[in-house]
Amino acid sequence: MKFIDEATIEVRAGDGGNGAVGFRREKYIPRGGPDGGDGGDGGSVYLQAVTGINTLIDFRHNRKFIAERGENGKGNNCTGKSGEDLVIPVPVGTLITVEDTGEVIGDLVRDGQRLLVARGGFHGLGNVRFKSSTNRAPRQSKPGTPGEKRHLHLELKLLADVGLLGMPNAGKSTLISAVSSARPKIADYPFTTLYPNLGVVELKGHRSFVMADVPGVIRGAAQGAGLGIQFLKHLARTRLLLHLVDMGPLGNPVDDVTTIINELQEFSADLAGRERWLVLNKMDLIPADEREARCKQVLDALQWSGPVYRVSSLTRSGTTELVNAVMDRLEQLREAEQGAETD
Repeated sequence: MKFIDEATIEVRAGDGGNGAVGFRREKYIPRGGPDGGDGGDGGSVYLQAVTGINTLIDFRHNRKFIAERGENGKGNNCTGKSGEDLVIPVPVGTLITVEDTGEVIGDLVRDGQRLLVARGGFHGLGNVRFKSSTNRAPRQSKPGTPGEKRHLHLELKLLADVGLLGMPNAGKSTLISAVSSARPKIADYPFTTLYPNLGVVELKGHRSFVMADVPGVIRGAAQGAGLGIQFLKHLARTRLLLHLVDMGPLGNPVDDVTTIINELQEFSADLAGRERWLVLNKMDLIPADEREARCKQVLDALQWSGPVYRVSSLTRSGTTELVNAVMDRLEQLREAEQGAETD
């Protein structure tokens, strides 16, 4: 299925039903008085996060959503039926903003989480509501109020614990296929990954985490070059970034890392400050007796002081050690987050 991560929709809540003007007309009951009932409330529109949906592609052709209108009131003090609420399912991780103002009104990050995006109109009042000691036969009523109408922008941000970051052909797709059940398209040319991929990495003891592979970033991505800028936003929710570097003979590791760092800083200071590990990939392409010297040269040039892992996504060498270390770190971060919430 093609990945669609943004959509614009129009939502319109139902109008409230009008109040009725009526008078009691029964045999042997003169001057029966007013009996016009109230209208029903209009239905509201909600967005609800559902785990079974992975894209916003359903909103490409279906862009208008209207809730049911409240029924008008009737005689004999009959109240009109309220309109049914309209619940629109969206993927978990959907950010909702108002199209006109850019105001963020919700972020659906949990399965079943629901957000009111358009409130239904209030019911109109029947003439029985206006009866008084001085006005025993009121002929006035109130119409229902209109339901809210909004143009909304939906933006899907992947929910992953770990994000893979790197230039095109750094081996991100190969790594996620090696350590998870994800099967992204892999080929020997840049921009193999056109849409984000999610993979669940499962370890012993029922431990697991979600890894996201996004299209590669190139120089100028923060200004819109290439594909990576369209998906860098998906890394905003990740707890940890794995920065993959092509260590093959044709790669330029130092320049590649510097380019990525510059693009991150320009795109988002928060993302640039996220914990990031360096993963030196394609080590199988370097002769065994040259590997240590090659790695030291790169790390010295970068003045890198953070965690470093040497792997080969193709042969899966070093990947077990990497994912186990990632799992341990994620558990530490989760415990710290839970502790902060209880304080």
